Amino acid sequence: MCRHRYVSGMEDLSFIILPLTLLATAVMAASASIQAHRAEMDAFGATVLAIATGMGGGTLRDLFLGNTPVFWINDLRYMSVAIPVALLGFLLASRMPSGNGQRLNVLLHLDAIGLALFTLTGIQVALSAGVHPMMAIVLGCITGTAGGMIRDLLCNMTPSLLKEDLYATISLIGGGLFVALSPLMAETPALAISFTSMLLARIVVLARARIADAT
Repeated sequence: MCRHRYVSGMEDLSFIILPLTLLATAVMAASASIQAHRAEMDAFGATVLAIATGMGGGTLRDLFLGNTPVFWINDLRYMSVAIPVALLGFLLASRMPSGNGQRLNVLLHLDAIGLALFTLTGIQVALSAGVHPMMAIVLGCITGTAGGMIRDLLCNMTPSLLKEDLYATISLIGGGLFVALSPLMAETPALAISFTSMLLARIVVLARARIADAT
């Protein structure tokens, strides 16, 4: 499991990093727009929150790696995704019935998808930069969790990262699974298995929390 092996694998997956990162940006921007509506922000506030959420984790990752300007500065595709998704998400959130937990449920499931996607893309970017696999897992966790933490802090809420719901733990274990599987199989199946594992684990945690709240 030498570092060169991971960098080589990363080259095989280079074609998928951009679409996965754009998808993750859209998902986290949507979660932010819902949270903004729950926090009684206006459409402008929702847009600012969506940009900070969708790009915050990757920005921290790039700063740690010394990749400057950070990924979205010279690539307008990220803003082109985050802004319309934020406005659409804010509009849809305003039409959801209040008081039944529907907005929060959608937000948390979008966040679960974003957590898994950003964790994996963060690891891929770190490995392509020649970072040791163990540190790539940590950078993947930072990429996956920081955006949601920024979103919650700006909305004056306790971040999931600081609660007992295995948020960062799922990211670290899922990232470790991807790194462990990559030398054993093609990188695309390893990516799919790791993503599915993180998403299912997060959904189970959310379901258990919902059941506990109902009892």
